[in-house]
Amino acid sequence: MINSTLSNLSYFILGAYLHVGNLRYFYFLITALLYIVIVAVNMSLIVVICMDRSLHEPMYLFLCSLFVNELYGSTGLFPFLLLQILSDIHTVSAPFCYLQIFCLYTYGSIEISNLAIMSYDRYLAICCPLQYNTHMTLNKVFIFIIVVWLYSFVKFVIILSLNIRLTLCGHIINSLYCQNYLVVKLACSDTKLNNIYGLFSIVLSIVVPLLPIIFSYIKILKVCFAASKQTRQKAVSICTPQLVSLLNFSFGSSFEILQSRFDMTGVPSVLRIILSLYFLIIQPLLNPIMYGMQMSKIRRTFKHLFCYKLLTGQRDTM
Repeated sequence: MINSTLSNLSYFILGAYLHVGNLRYFYFLITALLYIVIVAVNMSLIVVICMDRSLHEPMYLFLCSLFVNELYGSTGLFPFLLLQILSDIHTVSAPFCYLQIFCLYTYGSIEISNLAIMSYDRYLAICCPLQYNTHMTLNKVFIFIIVVWLYSFVKFVIILSLNIRLTLCGHIINSLYCQNYLVVKLACSDTKLNNIYGLFSIVLSIVVPLLPIIFSYIKILKVCFAASKQTRQKAVSICTPQLVSLLNFSFGSSFEILQSRFDMTGVPSVLRIILSLYFLIIQPLLNPIMYGMQMSKIRRTFKHLFCYKLLTGQRDTM
């Protein structure tokens, strides 16, 4: 069944690309620079956390998982986007399209699940400081990270298997990249099971992680109102990056879900393109910059590692 489906429809056409003439080289350059910056800043912070033993703490290990996911999601989009920008015909093979769906959707699931665990970690650190080391051991941290990644992969393997079994009667996807629901809409076979599991998956991916996030921040707010000014300031400085990251990701992913499920023809095409790429570009760029600047321990370690090596390298050349 899988082989016959793929042989009947071997490629998709991406219909959201605009004809921009020679401006495509400018857009290619901007996109390539964005990808280079995203890879550089995320890789730098991953190296800093891995190399410095003082950063081998739960909060920084969760951040390391977050930065790895930013690289994973960006790699699922940017190389493909760069090829499409320079191409005159915007086609993608069916197997690669399904692979991209898997990468981007698991990226989103891992992102919000990681933020949920980070919020729970901050709840334990602020509300239960004496029991923190007991509740959040390094073994538990690695278990949390492994479960988040495996949970997301397994969940979307099921979605992918449901998609591949469909008989598709169209091949035009009105998007810059492959999206699950837009592929399902091309089916001329029964999609009831896909729609039911798709809604169930959205609940699992969004509502379930939101529960520990809401619980954690309600508890943190209660503690902050009852605590001293110094404690409030410390809690705010710790939680602000996570809240900004969560709100930014929620905005971008919510628009993407709405755009794929509802008719958005009333929205200007350029605005639709910008918003469809928002959470796949801004989130991987915002998180490392924000956490790198906000977390003083990461900032100090980063300066020590990279500035020290730069200075010693200059002395050696002299």
